[in-house]
Amino acid sequence: MLKNIESKRLYTAIVMLIAIILIVLFHSPFLLWSILGIACIISFYESYQLYTKAKPNPLFTGLLVLFWISLYWLETLHIIFVILIILASYKAYTQKGNIAYAMPFIYPTIPFAFLYLLYLDYSINAIIWLLFIVGLTDSFAYFGGKLFGGTFFSNSCLCHISPNKTKEGVLIGISVSVVISTFVGLGVCNFSTSLLLSLITSISSVFGDLYESFLKRQAGVKDSGNLLPGHGGMLDRLDGYFFGGIILYVMLEISKGNLS
Repeated sequence: MLKNIESKRLYTAIVMLIAIILIVLFHSPFLLWSILGIACIISFYESYQLYTKAKPNPLFTGLLVLFWISLYWLETLHIIFVILIILASYKAYTQKGNIAYAMPFIYPTIPFAFLYLLYLDYSINAIIWLLFIVGLTDSFAYFGGKLFGGTFFSNSCLCHISPNKTKEGVLIGISVSVVISTFVGLGVCNFSTSLLLSLITSISSVFGDLYESFLKRQAGVKDSGNLLPGHGGMLDRLDGYFFGGIILYVMLEISKGNLS
């Protein structure tokens, strides 16, 4: 089984795991903001090319940096919507450009902001919880699919959008993730809330992975980039966390009165 796994994939995974451990041990708002900011810029660059098949305009990159700086000082998403309104207004007035140019400001920029807000509002415990939910879902879906898979997860898989994703693997991944992550989530909320949110977040992470695979299919590429040997680009590693992070944050906000 292990012979089928590329050595580069394992080495990169180990390095990423060490990085995550260091972030958890020495966490601070500025440290996490900085690391997420770097990852956001890289992911923005990758997604821009997936959406438009071109490199991003330096002005757009500047707007992204402006948004990320404002997020640190204001701790709010408001400015990203102002940027989107400006881009939409420019498009409407000049009749120039492509609506796809604005998409990277939505995905993955907004999910990155939610990851930062999740940390600010619910502490490092929420980030650890999310890491367990998505990491276990992804890993056991992969191994479960290899061992027991036989049925494509969706029609998208038949179109090679996500050809390795099977219903059996996804079910195994979600099941294992929920069982373990529910206990990890007790550092944030009570058992019943943790169980429900672990399940919903795990399911949403599967579709985060599927959406990024769809983008790659549309762009005609195998990976979003080649930054991480054996894993592809930044988007390839974080796609599940984008959907999962937003859902977890929103559900925690909804459940605020029932966390303890």
